[in-house]
Amino acid sequence: MDTLTITFAIVALIIGYITGYYITKRSINNRLAHSKQTAEDIIEDANREAETLKKEALLEAKEEIHSYRTEIEWELKERRTEVSRQENRLAQREDNIGRKENTLDKRESSMQSREDKLTARQKKVEELERRAEALVEEQQSKLHTIAALSEEEAKSIVLNKVEEELTREMAIMVKQYEDKAKSEADRRAKVLITQAIQRSAADHVTESTVSVISLPNDDMKGRIIGREGRNIRTLESLTGMDLIIDDTPEAVVLSGYDPIRREIAKMALEKLISDGRIHPGRIEEAVEKSRKEMDERIREIGEEAIFNLGIHSIHPDLLKIIGRLQFRTSYGQNVLNHSIEVAKLAGIMAAELGEDIQLAKRAGLLHDIGKALDSEVEGSHVEIGAQIAMKYQEKETVINTIASHHGDVPASSTIAVLVEAADAISAARPGARSESLEHYLQRLESLEKISNSFKGVKESFAIQAGREVRIIVKPEELDDSMASKLARDVKKQIEEDMDYPGHIKVTVIRETRTVEYAK
Repeated sequence: MDTLTITFAIVALIIGYITGYYITKRSINNRLAHSKQTAEDIIEDANREAETLKKEALLEAKEEIHSYRTEIEWELKERRTEVSRQENRLAQREDNIGRKENTLDKRESSMQSREDKLTARQKKVEELERRAEALVEEQQSKLHTIAALSEEEAKSIVLNKVEEELTREMAIMVKQYEDKAKSEADRRAKVLITQAIQRSAADHVTESTVSVISLPNDDMKGRIIGREGRNIRTLESLTGMDLIIDDTPEAVVLSGYDPIRREIAKMALEKLISDGRIHPGRIEEAVEKSRKEMDERIREIGEEAIFNLGIHSIHPDLLKIIGRLQFRTSYGQNVLNHSIEVAKLAGIMAAELGEDIQLAKRAGLLHDIGKALDSEVEGSHVEIGAQIAMKYQEKETVINTIASHHGDVPASSTIAVLVEAADAISAARPGARSESLEHYLQRLESLEKISNSFKGVKESFAIQAGREVRIIVKPEELDDSMASKLARDVKKQIEEDMDYPGHIKVTVIRETRTVEYAK
């Protein structure tokens, strides 16, 4: 290779190297410019995103502050309500203490008045004795001067006469003391019962045989009915309830006389509506699950009842029977609420008389326990209740209270009598029980029919919604003593022939009129 060729090659190589260098440098500059532009775009996007995040954070903070403020305001409102409730309780306690003080003052005044009367009566008796002695001496003197009688004969006549007068005076005094004792016993009983009623608050109740279930929309009615009504038929066959779907907007009605099964059906239907899947298989699952939940709910109701009353050591199976009373009514009155009310009243009266408060509450709570099973077991609720109490080894006092609270057997303890009185108070208070018009009219007719069946009755009237019957007798056929006997006989006949809540007052009226005309 000659020198010229080599020179040209070197020059070409240098030129190529220089050309490549400038081309490479230009490409690098272009890339740097593009990278710089990309970096600026990224920075601008980041700034925009940061601004967006900042705004979102501010909105979230405002929402959180608003939620926290709402929560604080609700809590303050609840606290104000609680403070107001406590103030009302304190005011009620002050009123109760004032009433007790007034009662004590009246009782002290009554005792002082009675003591003064007894002192005056004692002086009167002593005066009567002195008068009797003076009368004897006077009679003896007169007999000696007027009649030609021996001393022994005169003494016998005078003593007989004095004895008759003293006997009559003693009979009058005994009657007065008996009336006073009865009046004092009635007054004491009224005070005791009034205090028990004042310290026990109870709601008025009504009986219901239907449950209304709200729907989210009217389209749900079609899903509940199902194809050709298969869903309704399945639900009714599994629960024994009637499902009524009418024109009422966004509502369906469950109807049936068994409250437990009605509640199970209601729980199952609410589950189905909430879930949205309604078909026979799903209905069976919901009903079975509701039955299990109902068993647990019944047990919890029983536990809550004994906890509120402070009663302990109840058999677990007996707890479930107590819970079933929540779904049983008598004349529209919820039996569990009635039993709790009777337990509280009996406990208050037992405390006043120095009896066992816990035992009184226990007997009051269990007195109607038989009503929880009277639709499943033959016999009256009194017999069923006594058997349940014996089965779960309750005390003899509790068993006798259950058996005697309707007078089927004699009461063997003071607690049994208190529970019977508390039962009558709870059943007879206004609004406690409701009756159908037919039953109400039948009771009024029965009262008047029983009263008119006795000899000497002119006419009778059932008044005070059947709580009292007034009997007008023929005065020429019955005297005052026979009128008193008639009242007792009518009372006894009513107790034997009629079944009624509370008490019925029997009033016999005997009136004699004498008419003369001045001419």
